[in-house]
Amino acid sequence: MARNLPDITVPDLTGKLAVVTGASDGVGLGLATRLAAAGAEVILPVRNQGKGQQAITKIRQRYSQAVVSLRELDLSSLASVAALGTALRAENRPIHILINNAGVMTPPARQTTADGFELQFGTNYLSHFALVGHLLPLLRAGRARVTSQLSIAARTGTINWADLNWERSYDGMKAYGQSKIAFGLFGLELERRSTTENWGISSNIAHPGVAATNLLKAQPGMGRPQATVGGRLIQAMGSRGILVGTPETAALPALYAATSPEARGGRMYGPGGFQHLAGAPAEQPVYAPLRSEEDARRIWDLSESLTHVEVGPARTP
Repeated sequence: MARNLPDITVPDLTGKLAVVTGASDGVGLGLATRLAAAGAEVILPVRNQGKGQQAITKIRQRYSQAVVSLRELDLSSLASVAALGTALRAENRPIHILINNAGVMTPPARQTTADGFELQFGTNYLSHFALVGHLLPLLRAGRARVTSQLSIAARTGTINWADLNWERSYDGMKAYGQSKIAFGLFGLELERRSTTENWGISSNIAHPGVAATNLLKAQPGMGRPQATVGGRLIQAMGSRGILVGTPETAALPALYAATSPEARGGRMYGPGGFQHLAGAPAEQPVYAPLRSEEDARRIWDLSESLTHVEVGPARTP
């Protein structure tokens, strides 16, 4: 018997320009597909151009009139982030939607980015921070909505302020949680600064619940030759409709946060079902580790120092 999966109605996005990171497969590809289907022009900044081209082919097979294109982006390199920013600013087109979706999860052994940051902290958070900084003029011009993709891993834990790069006692899951907590603090602080400085940007955060996405599958490049035991269990549960969602439903909270007229800046959206693991998207209370404005200002200032990218003027406490 077919499952009755949740869905949302996406408003007409004709004339809008959207940028989605991590859109070559998985949840990101689902987001890009739905945006293109609603009439938006969608830019897919990807590391693997071959996979990116396959993603564009899949989108156009479903929606022949879709306007989609590739750009180069390797989120493990701040130089690559800066190059994308330079290229898009040269095009000088206002951006109306930015979904910061790409990420990596729990490499078994500690790895670093090209700039020496712990891989998850650098890829999941710092590069997206820098990307927003580089694109800020275009986001302001488009009065953009910026949606940053978190994880239920951000509901507990903290920032390891004494060892942000986990050089002394690497724990893959705690480092992953830190990257998502930092991302959430940033997403909410971006809304506050936009309001204070009148940037015209609306920033919110979302999480996909639990689903068998590519984050849990084999990642040989990260030292994980096969899917995790948890990933295989989640895939089996998802295929049977037990508790967790699917890659398609996992995309809905960020899609809702980025496009719905009802979604607001400074809010968090996730699946509305049991324990927020699956279900139709709904607004949810912001996770406790994300509520401190002092922590948000602290991680913002540190991020500017680490990335050498300033995201607008400083906000007075």
